[in-house]
Amino acid sequence: MNTSSRHIPWGALGPWLALLTTCLFFTAQSDRFLTTENLSLVLQQVMVVGVLAIGQTLIILTAGIDLSCGMVMALGGVVMTKFAVNYGMDPYAAILCGLAVTTGFGLINGLLVTRLKLPPFIVTLGTLNIAFAITQIYSKAQIIPNLPPEMTALGNTFNIGSTEVSFGTVTMIVLYGLAWFVLRDTAPGRHLYAVGNAPEAARLTGIRVDRMLVYVYALAGLFYGIAALLSVARTGVGDPNAGQTENLDAITAVVLGGTSLFGGRGIILGTLVGAVIVGVFRNGLTLMGVASVYQTLITGILVIMAVAADQMSRKGAR
Repeated sequence: MNTSSRHIPWGALGPWLALLTTCLFFTAQSDRFLTTENLSLVLQQVMVVGVLAIGQTLIILTAGIDLSCGMVMALGGVVMTKFAVNYGMDPYAAILCGLAVTTGFGLINGLLVTRLKLPPFIVTLGTLNIAFAITQIYSKAQIIPNLPPEMTALGNTFNIGSTEVSFGTVTMIVLYGLAWFVLRDTAPGRHLYAVGNAPEAARLTGIRVDRMLVYVYALAGLFYGIAALLSVARTGVGDPNAGQTENLDAITAVVLGGTSLFGGRGIILGTLVGAVIVGVFRNGLTLMGVASVYQTLITGILVIMAVAADQMSRKGAR
């Protein structure tokens, strides 16, 4: 049974209503908000967190969590840029090296969770600090400029009418489409929901739960590497200080998108909506001249409201 489409009334409808309400509010506050140029800018601003949130969604669907995603992304970005700029490696090979590093960190997280039976929160809190330290040591806390054009290509734009759309935005949307298809229409996707909903029952039906978890954490690491490439493409540098708040932004997007922190319930497209909600709030509040500290405050309130709604939904289903 695909639990992604059942027993989630709030998760299915709530994010869309929240996005619509938010857009209507900011449209009334600023005549610059509801323009194609501004909406395209919002998507460009959320593409990094949006891709991070795909990996985070996969993990949260298994009733886990990954606090390390932002710093693993930063490490991947530093590795791929440093290999290309400092060592003269072919840019595409350097990108593959960065993806390998982030995937490797995801694999380590998965092995620690499954082999040592450590809580995902503790494991990823530890690897967050490890990734941060390695990033700072390896980069000597210096940004890596003068990147080859292959590494910034996804930051380029093309026109749809008079609106500029970045290739990175298209990449994010394509990745969400692929993730949606896999989770909805393939056996591994159904197994992932089963593991998050009832791991012991999943094991009794023949699903290799530990192997599935390792695959999920490793795949999430791959998505963090893609997010690293998008971050590099958007900023034009390898930045060792990137990713310090993106882990919480990614978790926020997942929760606002209706995925249950208790696992087994959620829709990947809801995560995309959640990421856009965060982007719309920050963009709209900026247009209104609201200080960034209040943007953070409001984001925190939204997270609490989303988790409270999830709790009420769970109680109502009992």
